[in-house]
Amino acid sequence: MTTSPQATSPRANAASTPPHLAIVLLSLAMGGFAIGTTEFASMSLLPFFAADLGIDEPAAGHAISAYALGVVLGAPLIAVLGARFARRTQLLALMLVFALGNALTALAPGFGSMIAARFLSGLPHGAYFGIAALVAASLVPQHRRSQAIGQVMLGLTSATIIGVPLANLIGQAVGWRASFGLVSVLALLTVLLCALFAPRDQAGRSDPLRELAALRSGRVWITLAIGAIGFGGMFAVYTYLATTLIEVTKVSPAIIPFFLAVFGIGATLGNLFVPRFADRALMPTAGVILLFAAVALLVFPLAAGNPWLLAADVFAIGASVSLGAILQTRLMDVAGDAQALAAALNHSAFNTANALGPFLGGIAIREGLGWTSTGPVGAALALLGFLIWIVAWRDAGPAPVELTSASDGASLKTAPARPAPPLAPDDRRRSDAVRDPVA
Repeated sequence: MTTSPQATSPRANAASTPPHLAIVLLSLAMGGFAIGTTEFASMSLLPFFAADLGIDEPAAGHAISAYALGVVLGAPLIAVLGARFARRTQLLALMLVFALGNALTALAPGFGSMIAARFLSGLPHGAYFGIAALVAASLVPQHRRSQAIGQVMLGLTSATIIGVPLANLIGQAVGWRASFGLVSVLALLTVLLCALFAPRDQAGRSDPLRELAALRSGRVWITLAIGAIGFGGMFAVYTYLATTLIEVTKVSPAIIPFFLAVFGIGATLGNLFVPRFADRALMPTAGVILLFAAVALLVFPLAAGNPWLLAADVFAIGASVSLGAILQTRLMDVAGDAQALAAALNHSAFNTANALGPFLGGIAIREGLGWTSTGPVGAALALLGFLIWIVAWRDAGPAPVELTSASDGASLKTAPARPAPPLAPDDRRRSDAVRDPVA
């Protein structure tokens, strides 16, 4: 595996001591906060920009799909083309493109230009999360990788508590365009934080052709399939949640941010605690989360008529977001040398689900099955993801690289992995700086 618990470059001098791990993870998570705000807020704002642009809501869902398509295409393309660039440089460039895409969304004169701007906004998404996950995993011992990646993903989930409700309130009070303007500002803040605190690494040594070799691995594809299908259920419900609350639950639009925050709390707590189990039993934890999500989604139509029951169910659906960090770690285990591409592809899979779930949910709604039909549609996707998980679970052969602690490297029985490029010139002593709890 190309990531390592610590890099191996010699320490340059005392003045170059890297920032505390928590500061680095916070800087990386801020990008996730910006990305999560735009990704989920665009769903909660769907009724508002649909009305403003004069289109119906299922058609407005194409803006969601355009963003997801940008992620799906951009993640592997940027991962391969950026293989020879320093990770810090890539983080800064990706966030600048993301800021531009959201600024253009805010200024879009019509739905066609909005679709193009959403596609541009989605291009950096997967590559940013993939590189941020690799940086985070390289700063901690092997047995804490899922926790470190989960903490980077906390930026995305905390966005659903703070960023998305705030964007929804701004969208209702000022207009949906102001919400995307806010995201652009958050992206520029991420550029500043990463410029100050992201580890200064050398240019990448990865060969783009070696990165593409990940596509020959059946275990990579089956792990991606679990996310692409199993995650679709959550998106099927979340995309139409605002409209379901208005039309079925009969709550005021002013209450919608409360439910969005409840979803975010569930997602955040899930990312805080579930990876701790995943670090002990990675794939079993993934299977449990898929079954848990299927049950929560099946309950959705039954709970939709009561605001309190619905809030509890939305919380449970949000907790299933923790599957993302688990699958990210699994991809790092099975990808061999192609770490950057595999890490980025996880978010391609995530956003394939983001396109698939709303698409199938929209079909059910158009066929007259009602707004709550997204729940059973989502449950079916989660169960299909679980069936794919069973196939992966039955593949009991060893992963290309599988470390359980920082000291296990010498006992690998598989082919040796090429070491990752060092993150900073003083990384030999980094273990002393980053072995604090990942809190």
